Amino acid sequence: MAAYILRRLALMIPTLFGIMAVSFLVIQFAPGGPVESVVASLQGQGGAGDRLGGGGGDAVAASGESSSYRGAQGLDPEFIKRLEQQFGFDKPPLQRFGEMIWNYARFDFGTSFFSNATVVDLIWQKLPVSISLGLWITLLSYAISIPLGIRKALREGSRFDTWTSGIIIVAYAIPGFLFAVLLIVLFAGGSFLDWFPLRGLTSDNWAQLSWPERIVDYFWHLALPLVALSLSAFATTTLLTKNSFLDEIRKQYVTTARAKGLTERRVLYGHVFRNAMLIIVAGFPGAFISAFFAGSLLIETIFSLDGLGLLSFESIYKRDYPVVFATLYIFSLIGLLTTLLSDLTYTWIDPRIDFERRGS
Repeated sequence: MAAYILRRLALMIPTLFGIMAVSFLVIQFAPGGPVESVVASLQGQGGAGDRLGGGGGDAVAASGESSSYRGAQGLDPEFIKRLEQQFGFDKPPLQRFGEMIWNYARFDFGTSFFSNATVVDLIWQKLPVSISLGLWITLLSYAISIPLGIRKALREGSRFDTWTSGIIIVAYAIPGFLFAVLLIVLFAGGSFLDWFPLRGLTSDNWAQLSWPERIVDYFWHLALPLVALSLSAFATTTLLTKNSFLDEIRKQYVTTARAKGLTERRVLYGHVFRNAMLIIVAGFPGAFISAFFAGSLLIETIFSLDGLGLLSFESIYKRDYPVVFATLYIFSLIGLLTTLLSDLTYTWIDPRIDFERRGS
């Protein structure tokens, strides 16, 4: 197993390099950029040169020289050069890519172009929201999906199975952001009730609350976002649990266990449950990371939750490349490590699975 883990870790290096190389190449051909963003702000509001690139009045001095940046006509070429140096675009693309990879290998992610904060600090500020949404939606979906899936498998073909399948399909088909808007209209001061807050994870008086009150306040703010996210989150896991249970119940060892006189409860939860839950439990790390980093951008926006999803979107929109590439690198690395963790979970649950033997 140690050799298998080492091989997987070694394969992560070229995989990460490929992801970053392709992304960097695409960015080179994408229109717009941080320099163009500053130029656009200069054209839209006077005096921006002092704040963004220095130079004050010289920035808007007329120049006869042409510029490669759209909308930069009429700006001082020296000011454009200072902007390029500030953002690192005075270096060849290959050199910039090499320096980026070297810094990322040492987990040095640099500083945001526009927020005057390090990328690590920005990500750290958004973590509470992403952790809250990812952790609780994963636990909530598993807590609902597994018992419901088992119940559906035991009562296959019954009215309960039919009705719950219909509800699951309808819930899965409803867009989460549309349901979130409905929740706001009904329960967050829209047109009816005003029971739940609509911004952030905590109230303004958080520091004055006792610990029990803080816990209540925390879940009070999370209630509507979690309901909106969980509407379709448990559908896949529920059906997967049901089908996995049905497959195991039909196997020969179940018939043998029943023939030996074991009670139905002992057969189901002493034998079937462990084998049926293999694929469910082993997929938990991936499900958590998926919910953690791929939380709904629209849900975060609708409920004014400033998480990693919103950070990534705003960074792409502003062409804040240090944040864009750093989040891509971190997410890709965690995704690769999670895949390895899922494989190791398989072997922990069922020792019969040996990836090292299969790889050889």
